[in-house]
This record gives sequence, C-alpha cells and structure tokens, in this order.
Amino acid sequence: MWTQQLRCARNHTITVLMKHFDNWSVLVMALTLLLFVLALFVAGFTHDLLLETGVFLVSVKLILMSYKNGAQGEELKDRLVEIQNAIQGIERSSASR
Repeated sequence: MWTQQLRCARNHTITVLMKHFDNWSVLVMALTLLLFVLALFVAGFTHDLLLETGVFLVSVKLILMSYKNGAQGEELKDRLVEIQNAIQGIERSSASR
C-alpha cells in the first residue's frame, strides 16, 4: 500500500517538474551532475574541488531560477485569464443593459 502511495507521489512530482522543464533542460541538469561527479573522482578532494563546487552551485542556481520563472509564468497566465474573464463578464453585463 505505502509503495503505491510513494510511486504516486513520485509520479506527481515528476509531472510537476516536467511541466516547467523541457527535455533539453533535464539533459543539461543530468550532464552537469554527471560532470560534477566525474570531476570529484578525477580531481579528487583537493583545492580544485572548491572550483568544481562553485561551478556546480552556479548551475543549480540557474536551474532553480528557471524553475521559478516557469512557475511564475504559469501563475501569471492563470491570473491574466481570470482578468480577461472578468472583463468579458463586465462587457456582457453592460451590453445587456
């Protein structure tokens, strides 16, 4: 029972995330993570790790900003539709008078 709920929750999360990210963004995220992990093994835990971590954190920040912009865009679109519907309702009521 709980595995089915977990699977449903995971599918919902993936659906919500894919709503704001296109396939290319997901590919860039996966490639960035792969290259970061690869850099950990190639460079080891040395001073270069700080540079790699900085690059990785900048990439994560850009990805989060992209997600936030997508979510805000959807919210604005919904609000504009509500405003448009309200204006049409006002126009209909004033035309029927």
